[in-house]
Amino acid sequence: MWVVFCRTKLLIIRSITDVERRGPLIEYERRIAAGELMAGDKCQEETLRALQILYDELVDAAGACGLERSESSNKSNSSWFSFIMPQASLSPVRGLYLYGGVGTGKTMLMDMFYEQLPESWRKKRIHFHDFMLGVHSLLQKQKGLSDPLDAVANDISSEAILLCIDEFMVTDVADALILNRLFRHLFNKGIAQKGLYFCGKDSSRLLKDKFQELISGYMATPATVEVVMGRTLQIPFGANGCAYFQFEDLCEKPLGAADYFGLFKHFHTLALEGVPTFGAHNRTSAYRFVTLVDVMYENKAKLLCSAEASPVELLERIVTVDEAKRTAPRTSSRSRKNDDADLCVDNELGFAKDRTISRLMEMNSKEYLEEHTARLALNNDHKIASSSSE
Repeated sequence: MWVVFCRTKLLIIRSITDVERRGPLIEYERRIAAGELMAGDKCQEETLRALQILYDELVDAAGACGLERSESSNKSNSSWFSFIMPQASLSPVRGLYLYGGVGTGKTMLMDMFYEQLPESWRKKRIHFHDFMLGVHSLLQKQKGLSDPLDAVANDISSEAILLCIDEFMVTDVADALILNRLFRHLFNKGIAQKGLYFCGKDSSRLLKDKFQELISGYMATPATVEVVMGRTLQIPFGANGCAYFQFEDLCEKPLGAADYFGLFKHFHTLALEGVPTFGAHNRTSAYRFVTLVDVMYENKAKLLCSAEASPVELLERIVTVDEAKRTAPRTSSRSRKNDDADLCVDNELGFAKDRTISRLMEMNSKEYLEEHTARLALNNDHKIASSSSE
């Protein structure tokens, strides 16, 4: 399931088939050109760029999703999850969380996004209070079931492919408990994937399956490669230019940039299993992970990984001193026990965080992966030509 949260808004996005170049940012620019809106709101423009990227990614995923109203009408007895995530259980696009103060245009941007979506979709726009009334009504109908919220999640999914909830703000404790479980049912029925970045249940299995697919029938075996100045690195499993490591083997051992550069002289693809969230408890591992990502990016290598969370969430506990002072003043001076004990206040890591997140996302983008594939094909052609000349 794909989600866009707007502090007081929630968009659940599940399908796209429109092939025209359109979307919320394009509509925003059209309205400015027509004099319907004034230009110059940087926050709105930044938000719309993110929404446009999401829109375009959903367009690219349309063929795999097959969620047009006409295509899904013959599957009315199945829950949405049963046909959007068959076998592989993958959500090909991640959503966004948007927030802002009163009068900043959140509803307008949400509506602009919603209105650009094809009419042929099963979509619905609803106010949060109406949504909760509907949830409570469905719960009453499902009384007696061992897990009524699971049935409610299926009912919601079968009614609308796209759900936009306006004024999403939870102040009632009972509603919060219901929503926590309801959305867990909606989201946790599958695994979230972005490119070759897996997080969620079964992520390790999917990583191994993808690794086996990439080595194309070769037998993955342990290997030893020379990395720098006579030093060697043990490869747990490697074949066909692909190496498979547990996170601790690359980022919890005394390795550095020279070792990583040496690794990618021998391998063009890394499968990395078990990337944790970072904080004060594993600050040194975070440094190595940041370095590893930088080296991979410089070498245009491909990364497959299973992780505890999204790139942003992996590094959210790493902050600069200034950020710590703004968000948790006493944590920055480490004088309050109630502050986040695992908050890592580190200027060097904090400044590198945004770069690392950006590179992780880019390395899992369609463009980056296509460029990697093209580069491999070119290198193979050169090797074939060289062999022929000999």
